[in-house]
Amino acid sequence: MNPQQPHDAVLLFEAVEALVQGKKLQIADDESSQKIDGIFIDCTFGRGGHSRELLSRLSDESQLLAFDKDPQAIAVAEKLAQEDPRFSIVHDSFSQLEQVVTSLGWLGKVDGILMDLGVSSPQLDQAERGFSFMQDGPLDMRMNSSEGQTAADWIANTKEADMVFVFKAYGEERYAKRIARAICEKRAQESIETTKQLANIIAEAHPRWEKHKHPATRCFQAIRIAVNSELDDLKAVLEQSVRALTKGGRLVAISFHSLEDRIVKQFIRDQEKGQDLPAGLPITEDQIKRSMKRVGKFVKAGEEELSRNNRARSAVMRVAEKLTAEAA
Repeated sequence: MNPQQPHDAVLLFEAVEALVQGKKLQIADDESSQKIDGIFIDCTFGRGGHSRELLSRLSDESQLLAFDKDPQAIAVAEKLAQEDPRFSIVHDSFSQLEQVVTSLGWLGKVDGILMDLGVSSPQLDQAERGFSFMQDGPLDMRMNSSEGQTAADWIANTKEADMVFVFKAYGEERYAKRIARAICEKRAQESIETTKQLANIIAEAHPRWEKHKHPATRCFQAIRIAVNSELDDLKAVLEQSVRALTKGGRLVAISFHSLEDRIVKQFIRDQEKGQDLPAGLPITEDQIKRSMKRVGKFVKAGEEELSRNNRARSAVMRVAEKLTAEAA
């Protein structure tokens, strides 16, 4: 796939609609449509599907800031920034959101934050990025291919016990010990440098293959998460999002596996619950400080989207709205 080529953004219209719903409207110059005023953040630009759709809804006075680690995504985003003065891009992890927002004077003023989590289709489709076992390529898996350890480095240097933990915690792999042992035995004989090498080692070590799922699926996911610190970054940005949003501002998160979704779901639940208080403390309901509320039920892709984009099948979208006026 050409890295400049557009791809289907998952839950595109559902996500953007959830983000702008209830926001201040401005009548466009031709009086035939209404535009949204506000400050918005796309935490995962990718190839810009969500950002472009959001920009089509925004007024001339609005601002959209995006983040991405991937240099190829940044190249696409920089071109968009040249075309549209409302848009700007940061080449960094979204875990830096609060720092960037503070530097812009936007803390507590952001109207909507969108997170389309995980690996993107262009990254999966390029063998040289090393994300997929479906094509042979170098074991890289870095979102930011210009810095940090590669998956090959991680395989070469990670202790067996740590490998077992990652496969279990990030891949929910039942046979983590068996697979980690096989990898460590193989790396003692030769360096493991390609996706095909690793996938074959895992397949040979895996005693029970799931129907319609390659035996390396869970371990590849786990290694990718570890190399890119994906779950730590997600936990960080969720906490920061509460402080960044204005009252009534929306958080929209699209997850693609149970680990991400569990973190998002638990975070929203904790914000709804409010601070932990000692049992029996005489306090009224209105005195409990709750930062956010859940908006509706989780959303999944419909049949029409699934018919053209099979990768949308695992997507889960959750929405929350900030309740307090101050930066929490």
